[in-house]
Amino acid sequence: MTPEELAAARDRIVPDVVAGGLRVLFCGINPSLMTAATGYHFAHPGNRFWPVLHLSGFTPRRLAPAEQAELPSYGLGITNVVARATARADELAAEEYRAGGRILVEKVGRLRPQWLAVVGVTAYRTAFGERSAHIGPQERTIGGARVWALPNPSGLNAHWTVGSMAEEYARLRAAVEEAAMDESPLSEAVVRSDD
Repeated sequence: MTPEELAAARDRIVPDVVAGGLRVLFCGINPSLMTAATGYHFAHPGNRFWPVLHLSGFTPRRLAPAEQAELPSYGLGITNVVARATARADELAAEEYRAGGRILVEKVGRLRPQWLAVVGVTAYRTAFGERSAHIGPQERTIGGARVWALPNPSGLNAHWTVGSMAEEYARLRAAVEEAAMDESPLSEAVVRSDD
C-alpha cells in the first residue's frame, strides 16, 4: 500500500460486518487508513484483533482481515463508534464520539446482538459519558445488548500484550457462553426439575 493510497483513504466509510442473530458485535473506535484502503476491518499489520480473536476462542483459527465475511457464521460482527477513517484515533473530536454513540445505540437496537463489545475503553467512556468505565462488563445495556469494554487491539496500545488481551477477550467469550447456557431451553428444564 503506497502512502498516496493510504492518504486517499482518509474519511472513507467502511461497511460494517453484520447479520441478524449475532452473539457479539465488536465495535472499534474508527477505521484506520489501512482498513479504509483495503475495505477490511482491523487490517493494519500491527493491529492484534485477529490473533486475539482466535487465541481467546471466538474463532477456531486465526482469520485474516480479508476473511472478515466469515465472522457472522461464528455469531460475530464488526462496526465502529465513528465511521470515518483517520490515521489515528486522536484525530477524532469528542462530539464525533458522542454522535457515533447515538448512531450505535440505534444500530444495536436494530441488529439486536446479545453483546456489544467496545474495543477501546476510552472510546466507550467518551461516546457514552461513562467516565468511570473500566475494562470488563458494564452496568448499562445499549439497544438491549449487554456491554463489555475490551482493550484496544491497536499496536499503539502497548499496555496490553497479545496474551493479556486474549485473556480479557476470553472472559467475554465465557460470559457469552454462560449467558447462552442460562437462556437455553435445556437449562430451563433442569431448573424446573430441581424445584
